Amino acid sequence: MKLSTEKILAEADGAVGRVTINNPDRRNAISLEMWQGISEAFDAFGADPAIRCIVMEGAGDKAFASGADISQFKENRSNADAAAEYAKISMSGRRKMLDCEKPFIAKIRGFCMGGGLGIALAADIRIASDDSTFGVPAARLSIAYDRVNLGNLMALVGPSKTKEILITAKRYTAAEAAGMGLVNVCVPVGDLDAAVADMTDRIAENAPLSMRASKLTVNELLKDDSAFDSDLVDALTKACFDSRDYQEGQEAFMNKRKPVFEGR
Repeated sequence: MKLSTEKILAEADGAVGRVTINNPDRRNAISLEMWQGISEAFDAFGADPAIRCIVMEGAGDKAFASGADISQFKENRSNADAAAEYAKISMSGRRKMLDCEKPFIAKIRGFCMGGGLGIALAADIRIASDDSTFGVPAARLSIAYDRVNLGNLMALVGPSKTKEILITAKRYTAAEAAGMGLVNVCVPVGDLDAAVADMTDRIAENAPLSMRASKLTVNELLKDDSAFDSDLVDALTKACFDSRDYQEGQEAFMNKRKPVFEGR
């Protein structure tokens, strides 16, 4: 798939859309141009009915993503106004990840720091190798993070641990990250590909409408009661029960065969 920057790669691999952060010389630091590439990749995979889930990883073995490209700070984040404009562009890419209705997996190896951790937090599932390192160095750069990033972090680890991560700027091992709920699974480096493949294989066999309903309903449950969209949740439920896939699931169960779901 051709994107506007070669530092974000995207390719379809069967039912899996693969996105690679391709800036290994800078430990996969994220530039403004790369946010545009991320947006394009998620737009394309989101619109492709053959894609059942999306996996994002970093090129090489040193980092998933080490955060924002600090070399751009002087030019693009020199003061509050410039930082706000930078945030507008990066938030557009973040929103594409957050609003994606398909399961999104972060495959993490190496450094997952700052804005890189923010990207991983946008995923539904995080699978990390045991040599990964996590942290938010905001306190060492005098940076304040936005509501979206902090909300995603707090939803996983709670307010007290969120404060610890931000205020101390400590680096955490993959085992520590798994222990606090920051990642779903921590596996040996040699098992990372197999662990992700096991997850994507399971997802590829499941009913797209059901997975979409589950993902979006959980997202709604994270909101305040006043913001909960009950009409959306009701519509998602109805769409599942009215679908051909619902009939297929019942028929497959009765006939003791694997169901073949089409997302309709």
